[in-house]
Amino acid sequence: MAEEPELDVLLSTELTFPPPSGFVAGAGWSDPAVYERAAADPEAWWAGWAEELEWIEPWHTVLDWSDPPHAKWFEGGKLNVSANCLDRHVAAGRGGKVAFHWEAEDADQAGPEGRRVITYDWLLDQTQRFANVLKGLGVGKGDVVGIFMPMIPETAVAMLACARIGAVHNVVFGGFSASSLKERMEVSTAKALVTADATLRRGAPMPMKEKVDGVLPDLPDLEHVVVVNRCGTGCAMLDGRDIDWQEAVAAADPVCVPEPMDAEDPLYILYTSGSTAKPKGIVHTTGGYLTQVAATHRMVFDLKDDDVYWCAADIGWVTGHSYIVYGPLANGTTSVMYEGAPDYPGKDRWWQIIERYRVSILYTAPTVIRSFMKWGEALLAGHDLSSLRLLGSVGEPINPRAWLWYHEHIGGGRCPIVDTWWQTETGAIMISPLPGITTTKPGSATLPLPGIKAAIMDESDEMIEEGGGTLVLTTPWPAMARTLYGEPERYIETYWSRYGNDVYLVGDAARIDEDGYVWIVGRIDDVINVSGHRLSTMEVESALVSNEGVAEAAVIGVPDDATGQAIVAFITPQDGVEAGDGFTIALREHVAEKIGKLARPKRIYFADDLPKTRSGKIMRRLLRDIADGKELGDVSTLRDPSVVDSLAGQVKASGGR
Repeated sequence: MAEEPELDVLLSTELTFPPPSGFVAGAGWSDPAVYERAAADPEAWWAGWAEELEWIEPWHTVLDWSDPPHAKWFEGGKLNVSANCLDRHVAAGRGGKVAFHWEAEDADQAGPEGRRVITYDWLLDQTQRFANVLKGLGVGKGDVVGIFMPMIPETAVAMLACARIGAVHNVVFGGFSASSLKERMEVSTAKALVTADATLRRGAPMPMKEKVDGVLPDLPDLEHVVVVNRCGTGCAMLDGRDIDWQEAVAAADPVCVPEPMDAEDPLYILYTSGSTAKPKGIVHTTGGYLTQVAATHRMVFDLKDDDVYWCAADIGWVTGHSYIVYGPLANGTTSVMYEGAPDYPGKDRWWQIIERYRVSILYTAPTVIRSFMKWGEALLAGHDLSSLRLLGSVGEPINPRAWLWYHEHIGGGRCPIVDTWWQTETGAIMISPLPGITTTKPGSATLPLPGIKAAIMDESDEMIEEGGGTLVLTTPWPAMARTLYGEPERYIETYWSRYGNDVYLVGDAARIDEDGYVWIVGRIDDVINVSGHRLSTMEVESALVSNEGVAEAAVIGVPDDATGQAIVAFITPQDGVEAGDGFTIALREHVAEKIGKLARPKRIYFADDLPKTRSGKIMRRLLRDIADGKELGDVSTLRDPSVVDSLAGQVKASGGR
């Protein structure tokens, strides 16, 4: 198409960053030949990583791909995830090692309980006790347990206890609405639910158990609710149904022998939020999943025994499952777990945490980085971030300007950045730099990891060596989702029908450059067709954010009589930038210069923030509803609901589209 050369300019950069020589000298993986070795025999590659785990019974077949898309990894093998994350470290004499430095949102006011040191000994004890609590409630192998919790250590305990007895956990993000919780419990036929009385939100308790009580009458399969007393709100408890966590765990037997689990037994269900359909229940299994999350956690973050690692995601998302709980604990890592918002009580809270615990690895999302950019580097002054040696990005493509700011101001210009691409469905990181090997390019996830094969398909369904198209994965990988819970046909139709049942459709548009580097440009359906020209929303957003006056941008397409679709942009300006007509004109011309005149937004709206979930994800579907003038419904779960009124008022005042 005519606009593609201009888009190539946006999605490439003259800047490259080879691994610092000092980093390479100490890196666990510094030889590029590792890619060739893995490609020559991928099954042997993954088997080598699986051997790092503790197996109850050995496998007889590394991979059975005889009936694609149904893969079986490490068939015949038996292991227990909880034992691999806890027991083997304690048995090796490492029980006193810190698993989590937990920091409450109200740590400065809460006294000793506001900052807890969670050791592997403590985690094993609490996990065994809570596993016995679950067994006492009649929960056993194959039963589904819902988890609707704040970011507290007991959330990890609940997950590990389920894994210990073979129950399948279904974690629901603590910021979701009651209806979202109900739907996920209902379709998974959860037998029990673990929750808390409340969670802190910017210093104020927000009820959780109360939400649960409101939907329980519609969940006949849910027999018991276990409640952690997090905030002391004195929530209502129903005799015979509701169980006090603290009392039950204290009274429980401290020994629970781990259940031997087949490698292909399910470990957890995690529901994705569907944009046009009901959420999909992604099912991840045991042996292959744990193998790949442990391997990628160690490789991508060049993990050392003395690292203090902080994945600043929420356990309610797959990033939290794979890179807060299972990967780090399988590797015996010391992590930081923080309960609250990045700007509470001050916008330098993260820098205090990094300084306090001497964090060496920080793994966070581009939307948070852009917030830090908006708040300014002056907040970093007076905080010692010299402990950092590696930075990571996750959740969405990171635009080059945010990458460079992250590198310069957070990493001090000395820390490699691993920009990781993966999905809930993939279970583990798939495309990422290896920091001791890969020369990085700001904005590119770079190359598939060793043992992973990806490709770009053009409009003729042909694989291409350079250019834009649809990202696919062409070989199976251990952590891949096995099915959608209760919907096997939907699993095949969604992911495996487009190019045949042995090629996985990622759902992302991407480009591959002259060096074979992959640039993710957004979801396939996040494309705006302006006068017959297809433009990626991510490309337009990157162009907007490359303007020094823009802190954050979200772009959507709306129907337009003249062009089919028109581009509408929602902008958060940098502090001190006047958001008037002059800035609007300047931004439209800036986009025209970066991409082309067709990419200029027809309308631009400004706000101090954009509608985001509590985890920081921009709600683009909500922006579409605002632009269309639709009734918005409940927005109480947003980080700042007032933003919606501000934007809706601007759209109405401008006459909409």
